[in-house]
Amino acid sequence: MAGRSRGSDQGEDAIVGVSERSLFANPALAPSAPAALPVLRPGEQSLPEGINAPVTVPRTGAVARLRRHLGRLSWPRVQAGVASAATLELDRGIAFLLVPVFLAMGVIVYFSMAAEPGFVQPIAAVVLMALCAVASRSWPRTHLCLMAALLCALGVLAAKVETWRAGTPMLGSEIATQVTGRVVSLDYMETGRIRLTIDVTSTVRPKLRYAPERVRISAAKIPAGVKAGSLVSGYARLLPPTGPVRPDSYDFSFDSYFAGIGGSGFFMGTPRIVPDDDEAPLWSRLASSVENTRQDIADHIRASVGGAEGEIAAALMVGVRAGIPDEINEAMRRTGIYHIISISGLHMALVAGTVMMLMRGVFALFPDFSSRRPVKKYAAAAALFSIAAYLVISGVVVAAERSFIMLAVMLIAVLFDRAALTMRNLAISAIAVIAVSPHEVVGPSFQMSFAATAALVGAYAGWADHHAGKTRPPAPKRSLAGFLTRKLLLGAGGLAMTSIIAGSATALFAIWHFQRVSPLSLFANLAVMPIVSVVMFLAVASALLMPFGLDWPALYLMGKGLTAMIAVSAWISERSPIDGVGLISRQSVLLVTVALVIATMATTRLRLAALPFALASLLTVSDTRTPDVLISEDARLVALPIGGGELAVNRARPNEFTVDNWKRALTSEAIVVPEMFDKAGGQFAIADAANLPAGAPFYCTEGVCIARHPSGAIIAHVEDRKDTWKACAFADLIVVNDATAYDACHNPLVLVVTKRQLARKGSAAVFFDPRSATTPAKIEFAVDQPYRPWHEQRKFSREARGLPPYKKPDKPDKPDGKQAQ
Repeated sequence: MAGRSRGSDQGEDAIVGVSERSLFANPALAPSAPAALPVLRPGEQSLPEGINAPVTVPRTGAVARLRRHLGRLSWPRVQAGVASAATLELDRGIAFLLVPVFLAMGVIVYFSMAAEPGFVQPIAAVVLMALCAVASRSWPRTHLCLMAALLCALGVLAAKVETWRAGTPMLGSEIATQVTGRVVSLDYMETGRIRLTIDVTSTVRPKLRYAPERVRISAAKIPAGVKAGSLVSGYARLLPPTGPVRPDSYDFSFDSYFAGIGGSGFFMGTPRIVPDDDEAPLWSRLASSVENTRQDIADHIRASVGGAEGEIAAALMVGVRAGIPDEINEAMRRTGIYHIISISGLHMALVAGTVMMLMRGVFALFPDFSSRRPVKKYAAAAALFSIAAYLVISGVVVAAERSFIMLAVMLIAVLFDRAALTMRNLAISAIAVIAVSPHEVVGPSFQMSFAATAALVGAYAGWADHHAGKTRPPAPKRSLAGFLTRKLLLGAGGLAMTSIIAGSATALFAIWHFQRVSPLSLFANLAVMPIVSVVMFLAVASALLMPFGLDWPALYLMGKGLTAMIAVSAWISERSPIDGVGLISRQSVLLVTVALVIATMATTRLRLAALPFALASLLTVSDTRTPDVLISEDARLVALPIGGGELAVNRARPNEFTVDNWKRALTSEAIVVPEMFDKAGGQFAIADAANLPAGAPFYCTEGVCIARHPSGAIIAHVEDRKDTWKACAFADLIVVNDATAYDACHNPLVLVVTKRQLARKGSAAVFFDPRSATTPAKIEFAVDQPYRPWHEQRKFSREARGLPPYKKPDKPDKPDGKQAQ
């Protein structure tokens, strides 16, 4: 303003970088208030002489105060306030915090592209944006916008480089062959089978011209002595990676491509160990040594603890979790505590915290040494070493790798006398993860972990700002019981707030990816987290004592703690309502992401800008349409909701994983299997299809299954293309489980979906028009064309080429008329 003095300007310069909350909480830092002006009293017609400023009549009451505040609002004033707050945010370093945000935006843009770009386009975009950013340094606002565009272009380029670097050869079609390869890892499944990850060295009978480099094959049993690094051989049926079980769901071929897995399958018999003439590379030998150490530790834990507790203990300590019973997994998912099983930030933080606490306790026994040495840095270095060892022994899974990077940045900050838990350190961690594995940005693990961490760090910073500069009276003297009670209540309150903040930040991401929410997760986490903290302390203690053979007491107590955790999760799971919440809109997730970024990174009143985005996200949650029919990519399974929370399927024994996903997406609680009738007709014939009641299960006879949707549309599933004509007269949707089929109806009102279409385009969702019976159904496939690199294998299967299943040719007859054996 023109009326400001030079001294006031200097005063404002002196307080740049101070939090607004600290500024207004500390009167010494606040700018001096202007001198009081005379007030025009009621009945006076003019102002005192010498006073030119307009003066309003003071009023009392909340309504009057609100009117005064609204009266001061004007668009120029709002613009000036926003500009001032934005300048303050830039001074505090928000530009650096937004670097991973714009990098992630570029990654999302790349993976959302309809067609695979070449290297020329992203490189050209990076060069162009860099030149424009350099040329625009004289215009700060334009420069910032161009820098944001440059970061987006770098994100696109990073994702393109990772896709090119992965280059995983994917199996194109189902085939049986003799596989020989080197074992990378073994997983002992809860079902009793053993899953082997194998680096393929050769295939015979037939020899695959485009064999995958790494496959996952399960076996009913394996020879004694098989371990990581062993060379095994066996006849196996290999399957290509599957796509999404429905449109907009998790793409397993995407995950397999970036994990280097080109196919999966099962051994048709017991594989055998073959002599290994060639020595494996050094890196492979080191990886095998680490994997064998993990398996030995897991076997020792299972033998010491036993039961489901032993499986969970092995999962917590070395990341081996394939043997955990399904009912325990489901109970932990329903109660929202499954994150305890996956080695991630919680486990890394507990290990690092335990090691630092133990080290500080040991140093406290030597006061002379502690007073002269930076023991906090020594403890941080020991914690950094411990989580690095934990990362290696846990198998270097993606979630643990990301958590290690985050904690390593924080511990290194302690070594250099910096604050450990800051948004800047989180940004550095996110940049590192995006640089190493850009594809993780579009996965649930990255999104949920960083959303929860950002929300917690932002909430902690806001709470610290709120209390900065406040004078608090000394705590009154309490008895021991009162002291312990207060600490217990504070701990429970902190744990509850942590659960609420993290759960709120990740809720929509969990619903988008898994279509489920845990209504009682707050109570479950409050009940379980103290147990888990003790269990992880015992896990660290047992790891330290294991080389000396003194770990049995810690493992025994750890097993008892896990027994209590299992009992609590089972008890809460039995009382938890249905957790399937159905589908939500994509724009809702994008809007809540924007709101979360603003709310956690802004430190001024610009945080209020998150409210409109959060409100818009809530208003658009249900802005999506639920499919009327879902079809699997192999054309074998069809499902439709028939009301009353029931989902009708056309097979008596459907795929459990697929059906479970469909139930959550369609908010169904029960599966209704079809009613089967013999070929003679029994109680039902195809001619009766027009009289089917709406909302009834599938009726199957003569190779045809028929059901009527509650909207009135009739759905037919046909096994042989020759039977398609039987349903043309009455069906609105016909699914043909035959790759050689075609549209035999030639009726625009009848939608015919063949096995060849599904093989090329993936699973499908069908939508009927409830307002018009003469409008054909609309279909949406899971995979778009042209293919991206992780979908290229789809066009090579027999079904995608319209060929029938492969059959071995009959052997020629012998001269005596008998067929050759």
